[in-house]
Amino acid sequence: EAIIEAGGGIDHIAWAARHARRVLRPRRVPSSLLQFEYSARLEYQPWGVVGVIGPWNYPVLTPLGSIGYALAAGNAVVFKPSEYTPAISAWLAARFAEAVPEQPVFQVIYGTGETGAALTRAGVDKVAFTGSTATGKKIMAVCAETLTPVLMECGGKDAMIVDADADPDAAAEAATWGGLTNAGQTCAGIERIYVADAVYDAFLARLVERAGRLTVGIDDGADIGPITMPAQLDTIRRHIDDALARGGRAVLGGSDAVAPPYAHPTILVDVPEDAAAVREETFGPTLTVARVKDAEEGVRLANASRYGLGGAVFSRTRGVELARTIRSGMTSVNSAISFAGQPALPFGGVGDSGFGRIHGADGLREFSRPKAITKRRMRSPLPSLSFDRTPRQVELITKAIQLIHKRG
Repeated sequence: EAIIEAGGGIDHIAWAARHARRVLRPRRVPSSLLQFEYSARLEYQPWGVVGVIGPWNYPVLTPLGSIGYALAAGNAVVFKPSEYTPAISAWLAARFAEAVPEQPVFQVIYGTGETGAALTRAGVDKVAFTGSTATGKKIMAVCAETLTPVLMECGGKDAMIVDADADPDAAAEAATWGGLTNAGQTCAGIERIYVADAVYDAFLARLVERAGRLTVGIDDGADIGPITMPAQLDTIRRHIDDALARGGRAVLGGSDAVAPPYAHPTILVDVPEDAAAVREETFGPTLTVARVKDAEEGVRLANASRYGLGGAVFSRTRGVELARTIRSGMTSVNSAISFAGQPALPFGGVGDSGFGRIHGADGLREFSRPKAITKRRMRSPLPSLSFDRTPRQVELITKAIQLIHKRG
């Protein structure tokens, strides 16, 4: 997993460096016919200094999604990593210093949440935050005092929809990885699964079999490591216990699955939609699986969440069609979380999952200010922007508007 994460970070830096000049180049844009005497030009300018506040769960890939694109857009970056992952951040800073020693455009500051709050008040020109929704709202409140623009990449409660014509084994394979990789500590990981009745039993059997084979530990051969934050174990246990108390069943794992510092895979069925395990971000190796009449019902339930980061659809015939109907910033078809590894695609969510985009051309523009420039290139016989207009010119301007827009 660490190798894949590092490779993804390299991909994003390379894409941003390769495409920044093309995406952000100045360009002429068409002028209005009513103001044809003016040329119109669009330029993208860097914000200046971007403050990046990063998470602990993917300490390389996630912050580089902001840092790499902000630097490629011409900004300087001050990075405040999680206090739980300072070493990798120091290593990143050292590598950047080796690459451009004459331009100290990437600096790292260390500390707790108070340091992050200080960064937002330090006069940076934009803040890019990745973390929980609750913390993101606090960052936004501070930035609102100075109208500092923010990019918010917050939590998720991503759902997978398994259509009636889906391959149940392929869907189970993707759900196992998408929900349990990194011990479920993935903001865009799968946490809820809605399965059409026609394939529910086959899918569930394969999911339980696949997840049950995974090993937990710290040795090199283990599939799932420990939960990083001790407090997260309490959330995982609370979600499982609440689901069971409300009529849900554990077909794998259960209350005993939480054995600090580990949380073993848990698969819950028959869980009410208003249970904490369905409504709140768990951030652990726990999946809820619900039987639905069809994919449309699954989409309706998936969209009832206040989160909207990513999602997945499995269908042989209408995957893209269903993906369009899911309220999320990103959706994978016949895979899980595959959008995160595509440097050309934007990454970000809606609702409580945040706003703004990193990655791709949209990510480069996110860290740029669009600048509109007009220049007078000739004298017009119909001066629309002047107090010197004659009644006859006003009449002709009116006729021109009617002609252009074909209205009498």
